[in-house]
Amino acid sequence: MGMVAGNKKVLAAVKPGRTAMIVNTTEFLPGDFTRNADFSLPTERLKRAIAGAAGREQTHFVDATRLATALFGSSLGANIFLVGYAYQHGAIPLSASAIEQAISLNGEAVAMNLAAFHWGRRAALDLAAVEALARPKAEVRDDNRRLSESFEETVERRVQFLAAYQDKAYAARYRAFVEKAKAVEAAKAPGKCGLSEAVARYLFKLMAYKDEYEVARLYTDGNFLKQVANDLGGDNLRFEFHLAPPLLARNDPATGLPRKMSFGPWIMGAFKLLARLKFLRGTAFDIFGYSPERKTERKLIADYEAMLTEILAKLTPDNHPLAVGLAVIPEKIRGFGHIKARHLAAAKADEAALMEQFRSGKPPLLKAAE
Repeated sequence: MGMVAGNKKVLAAVKPGRTAMIVNTTEFLPGDFTRNADFSLPTERLKRAIAGAAGREQTHFVDATRLATALFGSSLGANIFLVGYAYQHGAIPLSASAIEQAISLNGEAVAMNLAAFHWGRRAALDLAAVEALARPKAEVRDDNRRLSESFEETVERRVQFLAAYQDKAYAARYRAFVEKAKAVEAAKAPGKCGLSEAVARYLFKLMAYKDEYEVARLYTDGNFLKQVANDLGGDNLRFEFHLAPPLLARNDPATGLPRKMSFGPWIMGAFKLLARLKFLRGTAFDIFGYSPERKTERKLIADYEAMLTEILAKLTPDNHPLAVGLAVIPEKIRGFGHIKARHLAAAKADEAALMEQFRSGKPPLLKAAE
């Protein structure tokens, strides 16, 4: 759900009882997201503000982007879907034939847009029926976007990811630590699960760091191209990548930070080759692994495993909140390059303070998530 419909300027122009608000509830994060890693949209507050300004009877919320993507295989039909939805609610003072003629005269994706207009009208009459028809079938569901339904499924999916990321031995290393955390927590802090869940999430985060091999793999494993084609439509898309390769990018004289370079579609061929070389990761032949950032990322994994070994050995019901607090520290390590370095320094300071409490046996100052 965008911030535009709910801002003060828009709401100030609304006339209660006369202005109809047709709102696409799909969430699109604004620029604040790039500057604040903890940013989240106040969706419910925005809905209340919009409904309060226009009136409940004049306000309609519909996830147009999701429905359009499910119905047409592309989100591009969402806007015309909303036009149909608004028309059926009497919010557009034109005839249906005039709108259809305008779509035809525009000449862009005419068949899809006409269908989107009709589906939007139908959704306004019976949204539940359209939702049911748009619901993806189990056999064609995108597994990458499906949420895990249990702790075991979450772990298994991460094991599979790490096997593709590196190899089966790397994935087994992850599984062994998670299973150990679960067993120790069950034995020493019965009835609690926060520690094992934190280990499953944050050990994975550290082990699946985005290096050059992983970026290349994610671009070329097929899912990226499928998603782009699905979201943007068409097969004749030209890609341009803006990257700061560690061995090629020069530092910006003004900021001292690596300056991004532009690469055309040919870089996909280089990505395919690089993705096949992932077996070099962490070895003496890994030319990228000698950079300070890559060394730090590998050290973070080893340090986290060492910390887990210590807290599992000393775990009790009393220090369990502190153990969970220590296990979730990687949540604060975000971004790439200099941004990640800044977050890492703050995270390590918090970790040191929590570890001092854990080792001293003092009660936690703030109770961590259970």
